[in-house]
Amino acid sequence: MHQQAKKTGDFGIGQMIHSVHMTDDVPELNRFYEEVFGGLLYLGVDEPNWLPVEDRWAGLLQIGDLCIETMAPNVPVDATKPVGKFYTRFGKHLHSVGYRVDDLTGLGDHMIAEGVYIGRPGGGRVERMSEIGDNPYFYPSPRDTSGLMIEMCATDMPDDPRLLDTWTSQVKMWENGHPLTILGLAYVTLGVKDVNEAFDVYVKRLQAVPVAEGIDDPERCRYHLVQLGDCLLRLAQPLDADSLLGQHVQKWGNTIYGITLAVRDLDSAEAWLTKKGIRTEWLSPQRLAANPDDCHGAPFFFSTEVIPNDPFDR
Repeated sequence: MHQQAKKTGDFGIGQMIHSVHMTDDVPELNRFYEEVFGGLLYLGVDEPNWLPVEDRWAGLLQIGDLCIETMAPNVPVDATKPVGKFYTRFGKHLHSVGYRVDDLTGLGDHMIAEGVYIGRPGGGRVERMSEIGDNPYFYPSPRDTSGLMIEMCATDMPDDPRLLDTWTSQVKMWENGHPLTILGLAYVTLGVKDVNEAFDVYVKRLQAVPVAEGIDDPERCRYHLVQLGDCLLRLAQPLDADSLLGQHVQKWGNTIYGITLAVRDLDSAEAWLTKKGIRTEWLSPQRLAANPDDCHGAPFFFSTEVIPNDPFDR
């Protein structure tokens, strides 16, 4: 059976189609995900995919129910293009998340009415959704989404394994056939300066569903957990400027921070990461952090924690 994606809001925000990881070498990053995470590369297998309007190269890999898009700007880097601009500022860094939306026009017009700046593919402002014609995606400005770059898309990813009838069998290989024992995506963390303000933005502008809130002692942050489509998004405000999250927010402001994967066996995950030369740190008996310097600039966490009110019951 194919994946049955949960949806939120009036406009059908559903499957998180991908989380983008910016790099300078797509094949190298693809190999990292294949060799460390058991990633299944299904777009850009022979060579990276080229998209002229964004002046970028990319690939798509599946890791459990999480899709990673590996992306790099064309060389020489054009900093006037959105991809080149991001790379020029951030370098190797998590970039964004993307969502499949049933009513893309309705969502876009709703967000515009809420005062959100909508960007057209390749750059430029959209005043009304009818302006973008047949273009099947748009980007709300991160200034209006508490720093998170979000691609809203009307179509599925080409050849997405989650849409095949074999999916419910294939997904088991990450849990039972790989040392990381991945059960699936737990949540994506957005580092913010004011978690209450960010929470209001997501509930009002994106119709996200509140799930849980509290203090996270291991990461020293205050958080709100919300469901946005088929994904949990953790809005996290650091309580300690010297923590990794605190340093990230201090350096970059409101922006995507890390990805947490639910796993079955943390000891197995730690042993595998060590074997692959990736340094780790135990944040708690239920959570392991991989060193982002060993993961091409991306903070990855592995967890056996039970999430309160988890709508995905992982």
